Amino acid sequence: MRENSLRAIWAQRGSALGGWLTVPSAMSAEIMAHAGFDWVCVDMQHGMIDFSHLVPMLQGISSTDTVPLARVPRNEPGIIGKCLDAGAWGVIVPMVNSREEALEAVAACRYAPQGIRSYGPLRANYYAGFDYFTRANGEVTCIVMVETKIAVDRVEEIVSVPGVDAVYVGPADLSVTLGLAPAPDHDEPIFTDALDKVLDACRRHDVVPGIAGNSETAVKRLEQGFRFVEVASDARLLGIGAGLALEHVRPRTGSEAKSAYL
Repeated sequence: MRENSLRAIWAQRGSALGGWLTVPSAMSAEIMAHAGFDWVCVDMQHGMIDFSHLVPMLQGISSTDTVPLARVPRNEPGIIGKCLDAGAWGVIVPMVNSREEALEAVAACRYAPQGIRSYGPLRANYYAGFDYFTRANGEVTCIVMVETKIAVDRVEEIVSVPGVDAVYVGPADLSVTLGLAPAPDHDEPIFTDALDKVLDACRRHDVVPGIAGNSETAVKRLEQGFRFVEVASDARLLGIGAGLALEHVRPRTGSEAKSAYL
């Protein structure tokens, strides 16, 4: 069976750098995976991606050693199991605000007796190996999102749930629930203290702390102690690249228009 290299990185106390996919394209998924990220996540919550897009995107990622993940649209066992059956090596579950919701996410990722996942790993067998069933409970990663003030207040009980492998902070939603504008970073103590609380709880319970962001915030997050860190998204990279190309040409044409991405 193919191993989940995220687990090997985390077992060595290393940090895993990731890419984020919001564009429904197998080709762009393959390109992002070939860039060398440790993991790439297909976003089915806020991206323009549904299940029919997910499968070919996972196939594109599978041409590399990059670990394919999926952010599911909600904490529901049917869609979690379906994404895992399609070959996602783990799921990121949004809006987990309590111990009970963390228990539900873990159960959806595990076969009995550890959980309630229904058996049917159709593509997962081909991606990971036909011994998938015997090893899946120990390889699939369950990553819960801590992205609200309520979740931060309850983070100790959330990360204490057996089977929660990592948390993933959504800084934009967290900002909103703290009364701030949605953004990947803030200097306000209410925001920085929330991140510190998540990090401290993860350390105490040996759960991997993760966070969304970009290339500007990633180095800072690694220095803070996060070990599952988003570096770039496909849509943002496309927009920035297009904007840079235009900025390179426009001074030579006399055009005064400026890209929205720069």
